[in-house]
This record gives sequence, C-alpha cells and structure tokens, in this order.
Amino acid sequence: MFKKVLIANRGEIAVRIIRACKEWGIKTVAVHSDVDSDSMHVRLADESVCIGSHQPQNSYLNISSIMSAVDLTGAEAIHPGYGFLSENAKFSDIVNKHGIKFIGPSANIISKMGDKIEAKKIAKKYGLPIIDGSEGSVKSLEEAKSISKRIGYPILIKAAGGGGGKGMKIVEEESQLENLYLTAKNEAKKFFGNDELYIEKYFKNPRHIEVQIMSGKNRTVHLGERDCSVQRRHQKLIEETPSPVINEEQRKDLLNKTVKMVEQINYEGAGTVEFIFENGKFYFLEMNTRVQVEHPVTEVQTGIDIVKEQLWIAFTGNTALNQNDIMPRGHSIECRINAENPALDFQPSPGVISVCHQPSGFRTRVDGSIFQGCKVTPYYDSLIAKVICKGRNRTEAIQRTLRSLDEFVLEGITTTIDLHKKILNHKKFIDSTFDTNWLGKEKFY
Repeated sequence: MFKKVLIANRGEIAVRIIRACKEWGIKTVAVHSDVDSDSMHVRLADESVCIGSHQPQNSYLNISSIMSAVDLTGAEAIHPGYGFLSENAKFSDIVNKHGIKFIGPSANIISKMGDKIEAKKIAKKYGLPIIDGSEGSVKSLEEAKSISKRIGYPILIKAAGGGGGKGMKIVEEESQLENLYLTAKNEAKKFFGNDELYIEKYFKNPRHIEVQIMSGKNRTVHLGERDCSVQRRHQKLIEETPSPVINEEQRKDLLNKTVKMVEQINYEGAGTVEFIFENGKFYFLEMNTRVQVEHPVTEVQTGIDIVKEQLWIAFTGNTALNQNDIMPRGHSIECRINAENPALDFQPSPGVISVCHQPSGFRTRVDGSIFQGCKVTPYYDSLIAKVICKGRNRTEAIQRTLRSLDEFVLEGITTTIDLHKKILNHKKFIDSTFDTNWLGKEKFY
C-alpha cells in the first residue's frame, strides 16, 4: 500500500480521507489555505503544508502549489476528494506525469465524462436511455429554437462543462428562449471558462436517482442506488437508499445497465452515474468521476468503506469487491448540515462555533470537520457536517435521523438542522410523494 498520501482538499471530506488512510497505515499530508491552518483536517494529518491564501484559486485550485507540496513531503499519491480539482483532467494528467498516483480515473475518462455532451453520447452508445435533446453543443440561437420546437417546451438549457445549477435555465415557452439562452451562455463562460450549451427536454416532476459503482481492471460492481430528490436549486440536501419509488424489476434493470456501461469505458475507481426518473422510466443525466458528498449513506447501507476501496484500487488496479458479497440491508438516510440560514433564503452563516455537541447512538454516524471553537469561514462551501442514520426500514431510519438531529447542538452559527427536521416530519417526505422541485415550492419558513 502507499506509504504517504496527500489530500488535495479541505473540510469534512479531507477528514474522511485521512481516517481511511490511517486505517490502511498510510501517512497523510494535509494542504491548507492561510485561514484553514487550525482546521480539523490539518490537526489530524501527519504533516501539513500551507499552499496559499483563502481564495481557492490561490490555494485549493492552485496546481503548482499542490505539486510543490508533493515534492516537499514525498507523497506517493494524491486524493482529490470532491469539488476543487477532483474532476480536473489537466490536474490528473500533471499528477500522473510526475510519477505520482492520482486516486481516481484517468485524465482521458475524466475529460470525456466531464463533458456533458460527450458523456451523453457514450451513455447512448453503451445502452443507457438518454434524455431527448441536442446531439451536441448548440451553435446558435436559431438552432436552439429549432431543437426546442422539435422536443417541445418546457426545455432545459445546460452548460456542457458545468454542474451545480450554474449555466442552467428552464425555458417554459419560446418567448423566454433568447434571453435565457444568452444568460446561460454568459454564466457558462464565467463559471467554467466554456460557453458551450446543450438543450434537453425538461422534466416537471422528476426524481433524482444515482448508482454508486466501484471499478477496477478486473471487474465493475455496484453498491446500489441512492435517491437524491430533496434538492434546493439543484443542490442535494437529503439522500436515502434504497429509493422508495422504484420496484425490484426497475432497480435490477438500472443497476445492470449501469455496470455494463462503466465496464465498457474501462473505468477505474469510485464513480457515480446519475439519472432522472419520471413516469417509471430512467434517463441518463451525467457521471461524476469522483467520490460523492453522499457516499456515506451507501457505506452504512452496505458496510463497505468506499474511500478505503478507492485507495486499494489506485494501488493495485483491481477492486477487491465481488458483486455477490455486497448485500445492502435496511434503509439509510443522510442529511447535509450547512452553515446557512434557511429563513433568509439560505444566506451563509460564518462564525465561531461556541457550542458543539454531535449526536451518536445506535446506527448513527456523523461525518464532519467541526469542533467547539472552530471557525466557519465565508470563503468555501457551507457544508460543515453530515448526519447518516440507518434503520431496519424507512420509517425507523426517519425516526432515528430525527432523534439524532434533536441531539445535534451547534451555537454561534445558524444551520439547516431545523429545516431537516421540518422536511423529515413533512407528510410528503414520509409518503415519498415529492420530486426534485418540491423544496422550491414548499414554504417551510
């Protein structure tokens, strides 16, 4: 196994990776910006290197500074976590060309699957159902009008190189198309340096279902699906597994087709293939070529450590997992705790945590990077912790999650804990009659 791994990330995912490395007996290197010098990931790592100022482009997105930290510490591999440089093909290529192992798929795969248009073509080629829309990037407003008329309104304009809702616009009728097309183009250029857009049919009441896969040279396996339909502005808030809205026949078909596609592209590592589900049918959405924020909900459901398996695949080239040995049981729910004020349109809530009591108990897990006295800065994503609970069935999982959220005490900042309680107690969530647009319509405050 690797002797030393550098974690090119921060916050709760850096802590998560450090823990996995320690269980493998691997020494860890934390990199950090100037404002993160007292962070938990820095405290837990064996070594740490300051790589720049608080602006991400000067630190966590600064490839030369990260590579200098590798040279300085003698790390053999880099784990990119999620976000930042995790799906940056250029970074992966540079790392591997320096004789350092990038813990993830090849730069070629990251590039192909990171391009939403190319990924859609690959999914179609290998038998996954795709959403009706443009075959490639839309070259002009006139072409956008033609495609939209063919597939019928409402349509969705999306950035080819994007994600997280940036450069994404819903167009209800033709009169809105020109303005929203140009707005999306400007956003795509601003956020991703690529103004290519594509168009898809818009689904009004979809569920968001994704499949977790682990793949090596020897075989590809799935760890089941996750339902990630509780979202706010295309950002997930609550994930659960298994999905309560698909039957066994649909599940088997989805999982088998996903594994076959991933095998065909010679994928290595952990990955997630995402789908829209509406009216009993699945449609390929995208593939994330990294570990997901919501990976713990699958871990507690299957008993498999996804991050440790990532490290094993990176070191050996093969997965140690066999499909027949993976037996999910019960039902699991994950809540993302953000330092935000839901009553003020989710305004960020930075500050110093003066009181921090995290929940525990039977089948309750908390992944985070917070502690009493730690500073939550305004410079990065507002995710500070995740509460993951498992029950014998969905009802028990909901009850256990509510009990755990009641135990979670954070003072000094405002969080989304109270919102999660409201959602979990809501009849629509209990009955699982919601879709990805639900939170945007429901008034919780």
